[in-house]
Amino acid sequence: MTIQTPPDPTAADMAKHLPHAITKYLREADPQHKANAHDLLAAFASNATVIDDGKTYTGHDEIHRWRENEASQYTYTVELSHVEKLDDNRYVVTTHLEGDFPGGVVDLIYRFTLADDLITMLEIAP
Repeated sequence: MTIQTPPDPTAADMAKHLPHAITKYLREADPQHKANAHDLLAAFASNATVIDDGKTYTGHDEIHRWRENEASQYTYTVELSHVEKLDDNRYVVTTHLEGDFPGGVVDLIYRFTLADDLITMLEIAP
């Protein structure tokens, strides 16, 4: 069971100050946005790693296949609920999703690590 967390009122303001690579990823991963694989991959270093649902994807080819599969599997809405800067290279973003996936509601935590203004590691977990 997921306990709904009300959105942090400062999340929208904090999101305005996220690094470009993270805002690009969030925009391109939003199901309401017509995703562009080239723009999504441009947010990642060529050897970046994504860990999602216990699986690891490394490099642009694997990340592209992962994102294409995730984007086509379910219909859902996303609401930004929390943004936190841990240091100059690490950020945590929490989103609230509602849709036709199992359970129908989930809060996901995205842990971003950056280097040279690109995402080098993205960990996604409930």
